[in-house]
Amino acid sequence: MKRRDFLFAAGAIAAQAGRDVVMPGIVEAASSKADHTIRIGPASVELAPGKIIHTTGYNGTVPGPLLRMKEGKPVTVDIFNDSDHPELVHWHGLFVSTKTDGAEEEGSPLVPPHGHLRVSFTPKPSGTRWYHTHAMAMDDLTKGAYSGQFGFLYVEPKSGDPGNYDQEVFLASRHWEPKIIHRGDPNNDWALDYASASLGERSLGHGEPIRVRQGQRVLFRLLNADATRDINLALPGHQFKVIALDGNPVPKPATVDVLQLVVAERVDAVVEMNQPGVWILGATNDTDRNRGLGMVIEYEGQKGEPQWKTPPNIPWDYTLFGNEAGAPEPDGRFELSFHMLPDEGKPFNRWAVNDKVYPNTDPLMVKTGKRYRLSFRSGHEDGHPVHLHRHSFELTKIGTKSTSGIFKDVVRVPRDGAAEVDFVADNPGLSLLHCHMQQHMDYGFKTLVKYV
Repeated sequence: MKRRDFLFAAGAIAAQAGRDVVMPGIVEAASSKADHTIRIGPASVELAPGKIIHTTGYNGTVPGPLLRMKEGKPVTVDIFNDSDHPELVHWHGLFVSTKTDGAEEEGSPLVPPHGHLRVSFTPKPSGTRWYHTHAMAMDDLTKGAYSGQFGFLYVEPKSGDPGNYDQEVFLASRHWEPKIIHRGDPNNDWALDYASASLGERSLGHGEPIRVRQGQRVLFRLLNADATRDINLALPGHQFKVIALDGNPVPKPATVDVLQLVVAERVDAVVEMNQPGVWILGATNDTDRNRGLGMVIEYEGQKGEPQWKTPPNIPWDYTLFGNEAGAPEPDGRFELSFHMLPDEGKPFNRWAVNDKVYPNTDPLMVKTGKRYRLSFRSGHEDGHPVHLHRHSFELTKIGTKSTSGIFKDVVRVPRDGAAEVDFVADNPGLSLLHCHMQQHMDYGFKTLVKYV
């Protein structure tokens, strides 16, 4: 039996038995105490009075607990699955092993129903990461990224946080109450719509505001934890100084009026609080904001209705934060095009990578230590947040603009657009490459990086 098949089989057998999964290199002695514990089970989100979302979450809350770890210091995490179906917890943005990563395609073991899995890893790199389910949902809108299974994970740098801020705020955006819709021309495809949204734990106008004082520097660690929706955020009267993307410091911190986060992206931005009042930090899209995607920012001593002003419409540009000089030439190159297949009369449309649908996509064969360029091109149907597991990549071209020095693990490939990224094959083992939109990933938009 191949090792990958063995991993699947072990997870399946344990799932049937409802017992702990014990895998070499993953599970330590059950008698020792883990550094962190995650329980997968029922959770309720009170978006507003009388507006309660019943879902699956971590430790009974949505988002799940903030996990703080120290770069280079080994940790163990106990995962208890109190649900009735197998689950996977993915450590997004961390350089972990395939066994620990939490991706079925890589052979990571499942957490069985009413069972337990202990994982151990050494957290790296430092910065804003997150953890979330990697279970497939297909057309079940209660599972996968449609549920409440996500949380922040922050890896403190070995050298210590420089701490050039007065307050640190973690905020994740989320759309709720999904429903499947069929869109007509020109796409003629199946998509998702949502009835409500949140930024943080509540919808806009409910719950406690973020309270600040004039002159403070507030560091916002922002995450788009949505299943399918990109977002743009603004705070009228203020600007964001972007210092990190996907947890990695950018070479050229720059100030912008609007932040864009595609699905699974993180942005760390500092805001100088120099416009006293009560403001809305929220989605620039009126529909999203009216559905609840926002948070009230209240200055000390200020009262009144939260204010909103429409920001300037300036396109998001990754290259603003990078170096103009191009990256070094790679040792190898892969051309990857993405297209949607025609409507087959039921949700959802299938997606193809180089005209092949997973699991029939061709793996990207790489050698340890070599640098590879991934050239992405999206068709006319949609833009895509493309994520590479277990590695970071360097942005080398966005559209026609060359850049370097920006390291991420998700990149937006716009509709009818292109992007190029380089990664060094320095973490042997299977690594999943996929669109982070749940229905795209579920229906074929993925392939594997395979070391030879």
